[in-house]
Amino acid sequence: MSNHQTIAVPPLADAFKALGHPHRLQIFHRLSSCCAPGTACTVDEAVPRCVGELAAELDIAPSTVSHHLKELTRAGLIATERCGREIRCWVEPDVLRDLGDFFHGFVTPPARPTPRRTSK
Repeated sequence: MSNHQTIAVPPLADAFKALGHPHRLQIFHRLSSCCAPGTACTVDEAVPRCVGELAAELDIAPSTVSHHLKELTRAGLIATERCGREIRCWVEPDVLRDLGDFFHGFVTPPARPTPRRTSK
């Protein structure tokens, strides 16, 4: 019997599919590092990035960044919000936790059962 928790496969599959494109992976990485190291990302703590900033940093056309942001949003990886003429985006905090939990299961060995003592 496995000690790994049952995971919600469809949402993870959608997330991995969305992250399978190099530009989307770069964008997600940039957005996930908006929070200070060692802090939990919440909408209040995160410093949202706008499409223009991401496009300039990654040397990708803004229209291409917008397309990739739609795919990341569709997969539930990021959230977006219009602020005047800008569209701000950030990684959904629960997604980072879920992805971390998923990968943590690969590096944490399953608990070994305690051997039963037999009476002689």
